[in-house]
Amino acid sequence: MIGSPLATFTNRALVAGEQAAIASFTEQWLANRRLAENTRDAYRRDVGMWTRWCAERDVNPLRATFLHVNDWARAMEEPHPRTGRPAAPATVARRISAVASWYDFLAKLGAVAVNPAKIADRPRVDRDYSPTLGFSAAEATAMLAAAAAGDRWLGPAAPAIAAVLVDLGIRVSDLCSLDVEHLGHHEGHRVVQLLQMKGGKRRTRSMPPAVAKWVDAYLEYRAGQAGIPVGQLAGPLFVTPAGDRVDRKEVARFVRRLAKAAGMPNWQKISPHSFRHAWNTIARANGANLEDRQHALGHADPRTTQRYDRDRDSLDRDPSWLVAAATSG
Repeated sequence: MIGSPLATFTNRALVAGEQAAIASFTEQWLANRRLAENTRDAYRRDVGMWTRWCAERDVNPLRATFLHVNDWARAMEEPHPRTGRPAAPATVARRISAVASWYDFLAKLGAVAVNPAKIADRPRVDRDYSPTLGFSAAEATAMLAAAAAGDRWLGPAAPAIAAVLVDLGIRVSDLCSLDVEHLGHHEGHRVVQLLQMKGGKRRTRSMPPAVAKWVDAYLEYRAGQAGIPVGQLAGPLFVTPAGDRVDRKEVARFVRRLAKAAGMPNWQKISPHSFRHAWNTIARANGANLEDRQHALGHADPRTTQRYDRDRDSLDRDPSWLVAAATSG
């Protein structure tokens, strides 16, 4: 526990022992939040970025004011020395929100009197905008064909991974955390149980026959390689040829290879998250209602689902056409 070190902080910069206390406190704060592991990691990075910024300027974060937080935000809005690009407004706002939550916890422990991040100036963020690129149904079909043709890095897992990403639109973190035990059958459906979704929610998703075909073929291959019945397989569902669980970075490289093989001009910008946007757009275009799409994607707010619809601004969907048809003589 860090109650004692926190109580002794002064206006000077943190010394080594106090920095360790701050790190320990941050872990306590994260442990008290019901967060998905990836969100927890992101918050840890955000707070670490803030405390490093303070250390570089000889600022004690427990004595920082909203003016310091504003200065930090302005620094993030400048071109980054390594990338040459500033942080996006949504990124800046997210980092400040994480730090504000961190200070709220500090305030509950009596370590700070005021939360400086809560009253800091945050950038305006268009809640309807997302920088993630999507793609069309035709491009998705081309990527599935590219995966079926083989991938030297992921081997036999490639077609099954591509099918799950394209036709289920699940988060890459969910895909990487899947175990064989998460597959099953229910009400005549081949299903997959997603246990690691954001916010700790659980979803049972039905796998269409095209997806189940690739997944079951992959399981048959794995069982054949191990010399055991499929029913005895256990552990990670998707593994590399070396037998390691696939990770987010490997999947990110894989989807860029698929996009390139499919001839997509913006293949470098396609990410695993692009598949969720594409899934939502294709599902909406083919008649899936908002409630069902929101449930399948695991969104708490339907506005998030709507933001994932890459064709929401299409002029062909302007309701004025329906009104004109109903009112024409």
